[in-house]
Amino acid sequence: MPGEMVERAIYRGERPFRAAWWLANPHMQTLWGKFMRRRRLVETRAERWELPDGDFLDVERLESPAGAPHIVILHGLEGTAASHYVRSAFAEAAARGWGATLLIFRGCGRALNRARRLYHSGETSDLDFVVRRIAADAPGAPVVITGFSLGGNVTLKWLGEQGSAVPPEVVAAAAVSVPFDLARGSRFLERGFAAVYTKAFLTSLVEKAEAKVAQYPDLPVNLAAARTATTLWAFDDAMTAPLHGFRDAGHYYATSSSLGYLARVQRPALLLSAVDDPFVPPSVLDDVRGVARDNPFLTCEFSPRGGHVGFVGGACPWRPLYFAERHLVAWLADRIAERAAPSATRAAFAPHGPLPEMSR
Repeated sequence: MPGEMVERAIYRGERPFRAAWWLANPHMQTLWGKFMRRRRLVETRAERWELPDGDFLDVERLESPAGAPHIVILHGLEGTAASHYVRSAFAEAAARGWGATLLIFRGCGRALNRARRLYHSGETSDLDFVVRRIAADAPGAPVVITGFSLGGNVTLKWLGEQGSAVPPEVVAAAAVSVPFDLARGSRFLERGFAAVYTKAFLTSLVEKAEAKVAQYPDLPVNLAAARTATTLWAFDDAMTAPLHGFRDAGHYYATSSSLGYLARVQRPALLLSAVDDPFVPPSVLDDVRGVARDNPFLTCEFSPRGGHVGFVGGACPWRPLYFAERHLVAWLADRIAERAAPSATRAAFAPHGPLPEMSR
């Protein structure tokens, strides 16, 4: 059946993910990290970067030696610098001596942003600004990008938009639990237990909407409808779409979904997802496989289980193993090594070179 076979990891020494038997349910995989996972302690520094449009970005940074690789991290919907996967990504970078910068989306930082807008799933100008600033600060040093959920959608959309114009310092990217098709994902979250996630998101999103309207009372949004929304589609129709210049939620989703940009990606990109992800219909992953067959820069690893940004393994609950961040950073490290290797060695391991046939 489609999606039943794990896409094979193509870099050296890595085993495919195997879900913990004690977290067989996709919702348990999804919720474990938020409520049970211990945050990995890594010392980072908060900074505020001024933007050309008069707004600002809050970023969280991990220092590294000059010339070391640098990883740009993008969080998911309503994520923060404290999100469990963010702290783990910082820890994996620190263990390798890399630098790291977390792009905190506008409105998700320590203070409400200044502009007459917030953030959304297809907004890529801030990622472009961050990547180019980091590349300019250390010309020639390798830069990699990792995005989680919404952040993965932004990452892949930006790569597709840029195509060959991606800065030469950018070596590769990895995206975890990406929604890919925002319209289908939004509808999927209206079903069954998944509505619990929607309710949690809406609580936070409505608070931001109220704060933004208090800041700019003349915004062309429907705050009353946003407050009473019971689905993400209804909220986006009332708030996200008009705030950011889209006709409605459908137009916003169609314009912002990364699925339509995957064919134009021209940097190696790992797409790590679970077929049982409660945020993404399996049919969406089938469509992604189809695009990846024709784009050798895309590496799909779709495991049967893992939930949404879950990927918890291990033989017992008191010794869980967290796969995603370790896996993606190791994959990105291999891409950096390939870039630095002589051309003959690079051809032997490149994702578009003579690799073993992948199961997609």
